[in-house]
Order: sequence, then structure tokens, then C-alpha cells
Amino acid sequence: MTDTLIDITLLAFLAITAIGIMRMHSLFAAIMLFGIFSLFSAGLFVVMDAADVAFTEAAVGAGISTVLMLATLALVKEHDEKRPSHSPWIPLTVVMITGAALVYGTLDIPTFGDPDTPSQQHVAPRYIEQGQAETGVPNLVTAVLASYRGYDTLGEVTVIFTAGIGVLLLLGRGRKGKGNSPDRDET
Repeated sequence: MTDTLIDITLLAFLAITAIGIMRMHSLFAAIMLFGIFSLFSAGLFVVMDAADVAFTEAAVGAGISTVLMLATLALVKEHDEKRPSHSPWIPLTVVMITGAALVYGTLDIPTFGDPDTPSQQHVAPRYIEQGQAETGVPNLVTAVLASYRGYDTLGEVTVIFTAGIGVLLLLGRGRKGKGNSPDRDET
């Protein structure tokens, strides 16, 4: 009963936050609400015993994404220029072509839950039957990601962390040279 109440409360907070994001006119406030939305999502994942997904959501969704969006907002406000208007048809066409290519790429994928796929015949039964006994983790997804695929998950987290640090370094590099003008004499 308590878990259901927590689930309903978190889902209600997620819905309220999503509505707040949609109605927000301030970009700064919308970014903050996105971070809060990610934290509520992480809390929901914790309640569902998916700690690995919760860590990823908290680190990437609430942490790195919020910092990067705030840094971008700071850079954009400094360079507030009038942009020439362009036709919205070009970006729309690119998105439609990309979406069609992605849909075409999924046509050969077996249907979701198809019992004849190799993963359903060999891998999944072993994880389902022996996963909790071998790992001691109550959530099957967490057991697979944290135990069976631990090194793979560590590699993915390392790649995400490295990419985030790289972006932060690139953003910081543009700000470093602001006060140092080559015309300025420092004697």
C-alpha cells in the first residue's frame, strides 16, 4: 500500500512538473523544472528497485543535462543577436527523412516479446530462473545491468562521463579568453 501511495505521489509530481514546463516562459525556470523532473523520475526508479537506472537518470538527467543547458543559456544570453528568419521546411524535411530511415531500419527487428528470438530462448530464461539467486538483487533489470553486464555498464558510464567532461571543457574554453584581449597592454 505504501509503495502504491509513493508511486502515485511521484507520478502526480511528474505530471505537475511536466505541465509546469510546458507553461513556462522563462528558459531558466524551464531548465530548473527539467532537473526537478529528472529527480522525480530517479525517485520513481528507486521505488521500482531499478537503482542503476535511477543513478543514470540522476547523474545525466538532473546533473549533466541541467549544467549543460544552464551553460548554453549563459552563452546564448551573451550573444543575443537577431537571426535571419528561415524556412521551417528544411529542418522539417530533415527530421522526416531521418524518422523514415529509422522506421525503415526497424522493419527487420522481430516483434517485441517474440518467443522465437535467440534472446528469448537462451539468455532470458537463465536470467529469469537464476538471476536473483546468483546476484541477490530483487530487480531483474538491475541484476542484469549491475551484475551480469557490470563491466559493460561501467564502460557506458565512463563514456558518458568523458563526453560530459569534454563538453564542459569546450564550453569553458570559449569563456577563458574573454578578458584577455591581444590589444590590451598589461604593463
